[in-house]
Amino acid sequence: MTTQEKDKKYVANTYNRFPVEIVSGKGSIVADPAGKEYIDLTSGIGVTSFGVSDDIWQEAVKRQISQLQHMSNLYYTQPCVRLAELLCEKTGMSKVFFSNSGAEANECAIKVARKYAQDRKGAEYYNIVTLRNSFHGRTLTTLAATGQDVFHKLFNPLTPGFLNADANDIAGLEKILKENKCAGVIIECVQGEGGVIALDADYIRGVRELCDKYDCLMITDEVQCGNGRTGMLYGYMNFGIKPDVVSTAKGLAGGLPLGATLMDEKCADVLGNGDHGSTFGGNPVCCAAAISIIERIDDTLLTDVRKKSEFIFSELSGAKGVISVTGLGLMIGIKTEKDASEVLAKCIENGVLCLKAKDKVRLLPALNIPFDVLKKAVKIIKGCF
Repeated sequence: MTTQEKDKKYVANTYNRFPVEIVSGKGSIVADPAGKEYIDLTSGIGVTSFGVSDDIWQEAVKRQISQLQHMSNLYYTQPCVRLAELLCEKTGMSKVFFSNSGAEANECAIKVARKYAQDRKGAEYYNIVTLRNSFHGRTLTTLAATGQDVFHKLFNPLTPGFLNADANDIAGLEKILKENKCAGVIIECVQGEGGVIALDADYIRGVRELCDKYDCLMITDEVQCGNGRTGMLYGYMNFGIKPDVVSTAKGLAGGLPLGATLMDEKCADVLGNGDHGSTFGGNPVCCAAAISIIERIDDTLLTDVRKKSEFIFSELSGAKGVISVTGLGLMIGIKTEKDASEVLAKCIENGVLCLKAKDKVRLLPALNIPFDVLKKAVKIIKGCF
C-alpha cells in the first residue's frame, strides 16, 4: 500500500489532503518521493518560520535533545526561562505561560481574563467578546470563541460565555460591553482562517480604548499573525498599541509544538499555584527551537518581510484573474476569478504549494524565502490564475 492508501485506512479522516506526499526539503524547496520539487508558500500553515531543515534551528534542537528532552514543570529548565525572558524583553510583557498549541494558548488567555474579572469585579463578569469571522482553535471552548457558525454546528452545546461583535464596528462593540458583564475582548489583527482580512487600524486602537474604559482585558490572538509574519514581531505592533494578553504558537518554535500566552503587568500574577498547568508546555527541546527563531527575528529580517510583502502585493494586485489581494506582511489572501481550489491544483501541477482561506488562495511563505525563489513562485501562480 502507498502512503496515501495507508493514510486513508489508518488515519482519522479529518483532513482533505492534497494528493501530494512530501518526504524532504531545504529552505523553501520541498520534494515528493519521485524527486519532484515544489516551492513551498505554505510553511506548514505559518509554522516553519525559517523554512524546512533550517541549519541553526536543527543545531539548537540536536544540542538540546542530547542534553534533556523533557522535564516536569515541577523543576526549572534553562531553555524555558530563557525563552520567557526573550519574549518579555522583545514585547514589554511581564510573564509567559507555555503550552503546546494555539488553541491552548487561547484557552489560557480566556482563563486569565475570567479570573482577572472575577478577582476585581465578581464571578458574574465572565463574558468574552470575540469577532464574527474569527478563528481561535478547535477545543470546545476555543470553538465557542470562534465567530463562525460553520465550526459550531456539529459540536453543540459549546462552552457558554462568548459574545460576537462585528469587526471594525467600534460602536457595536461598546454596546456589547455596556450591556453585558465582560471579562475581555479577543481580536486577531489579521483574521487568517476568516479570509486573511486585516482589521482597520482605528478599530484596533478603539478596542484598546474600550477595554481600558470597561476594565476588560484586551487579548490579541497572534497564533498565525505573530512571530514576524506581518512584518513586525507581533501583529499588534503595527498599530501602536499594547494588549494585556497575547496568545501565540505556530511559527514560534519553527516546526515543533509550542504555544505561549504573554501577560502584561496588569494580569501577570492573576494565575497562582495550581490555577493552570501543562505537562509538555515549556518543553526544553521546543523552547530551544523557539529561542533559535525569536533571536533571529530582528529589524533586518522584518524589513525584508515587509519588502517581500510589497513585492507580492504589487505583482498580484490588478493582475489578470485577480479580484483582490488582502492581508499584511507575508500573510496574504488572493481572491481569484477562478475557483481557489482549481488554482491550487494548477499551482501544484506547476510546482508551487499554496493554501486556501475560505474562497481565497492563501500565501504563507517562510519569512526568509530567498527573493529569487519568491519571484519564481509568484510568476508561476500568476500564470495559474
